[in-house]
Amino acid sequence: MTKPSTTIDRGASTRRILLPLALTQFVASFAGSSMNVSISNISEDLDTTVHGVQTAITLFLLCMAALMIPGSKLTDLLGRKRCLIGGLTVYGTGAVVAALAPALGVLVVGYSAFEGVGSALMIPPIYILATMFFDNLQSRARAFGVISGMGGIGAAAGPLIGGLITTTISWRATFLLQAAVVGVIVLLSRGISDPVPADRSRHFDTAGAVLSAAGMFFTVVAILQIGINGVLVAVFAALGVGFLLWFFQHVRSLEARGIEPLISTSLFRNRASNLALITQNVQWFLLMGSSFVVSVYLQVIRGYSAIETGLIFTAATAGILISSLAAERLARRRAQSTLIRAGFAVTLAGIALLLALVRETSGVATFVPGLLLIGLGTGTMLTPSVNVVQSSFPERRQGEISGLSRSVSNLGSSLGTAIAGTILISAATEGNHSYALATVALAIAALIGLGVALLLPSHPVRSER
Repeated sequence: MTKPSTTIDRGASTRRILLPLALTQFVASFAGSSMNVSISNISEDLDTTVHGVQTAITLFLLCMAALMIPGSKLTDLLGRKRCLIGGLTVYGTGAVVAALAPALGVLVVGYSAFEGVGSALMIPPIYILATMFFDNLQSRARAFGVISGMGGIGAAAGPLIGGLITTTISWRATFLLQAAVVGVIVLLSRGISDPVPADRSRHFDTAGAVLSAAGMFFTVVAILQIGINGVLVAVFAALGVGFLLWFFQHVRSLEARGIEPLISTSLFRNRASNLALITQNVQWFLLMGSSFVVSVYLQVIRGYSAIETGLIFTAATAGILISSLAAERLARRRAQSTLIRAGFAVTLAGIALLLALVRETSGVATFVPGLLLIGLGTGTMLTPSVNVVQSSFPERRQGEISGLSRSVSNLGSSLGTAIAGTILISAATEGNHSYALATVALAIAALIGLGVALLLPSHPVRSER
């Protein structure tokens, strides 16, 4: 693979390259959280239930996770810029379909399917291009800081922006806004040149893509059935495990025959990358899980409107914005592993405050300290985790590792919405008790993330194979 010039002499400035990439990550993250504050409005408008809207949100995140690895492989086959533009086009189409949806089924097609597929195509090129254009730690930390920061801000600001639009116009207008932003990104992306040409000779593992997607799909759907249908939980869980085992056996079989699989097992031989991947998964589990739990609690239990719910999340947005702006400075002063550990510790403290301060009769101010710390904590560790993973492999493997990294992150988002949300919705107890149970689940996940972060080496070794 030809090494791109780090001076970026392709007729586009650093800002012109980063802006469309960061906006793309922003709009995808925004789509995952902006729906949370519109749950009551959507349920009433489409004559469905909170669980129905939760399913649509989870399926959107799951679709991204399931197709992110195949999407990353296509970047090598078709080209990074082509996948970026193609993904944006599919995503924008889905946004328009969702805006016009007359029923939940059409919303799932437009939002969960089209936007999910579009995201799986447009997200991997973001991190691949950033890695190729910025090849030293500080410049790459800056680029990842901007991109990951915009992703975190999109997830945190989604409730505020979505709540404002839903209250003043309609929840449908949030999708039209996404379509408009996508149009702007397409125009901005014209100034980006692909660092290396597409390689049409690369093998695409179609069977592996189907097996891995089916395995993740049935596993998450099994979680969504908890408390609803015990038989389906068992059936879907068995199917999920079965497809995943089949997928791993398929990968080993292709490697034994010298055929390129969907994902190489050699990607899992770097200890630092493996641990950082787990931290990425847990980070997005916490960010999306806490957003869903607090949003549903405020709307269903407290009876808050979309804009009232969104305003409360301003604290989390401020926290992510502050920590993201400090990403470059922190990267110069502290090791990546130290930032990840600190991020989990601060996030855990925020979750503890949400559990300790929030009561059925408490005011909105009781949410602010916890959400602020969650924003600060997740914002602090999002960029270092991505940097550790991407920097652990040479440029020729960026397509593979970028897809795996984004898949793991989005799987965390879908699991956070599915697990914490299902506990909140299906808990036998009502009111603050179900909220407490869901928040405890988030705290346990944060403890697991902190434990894994403590195992991260201070100076990761890069794999050259």
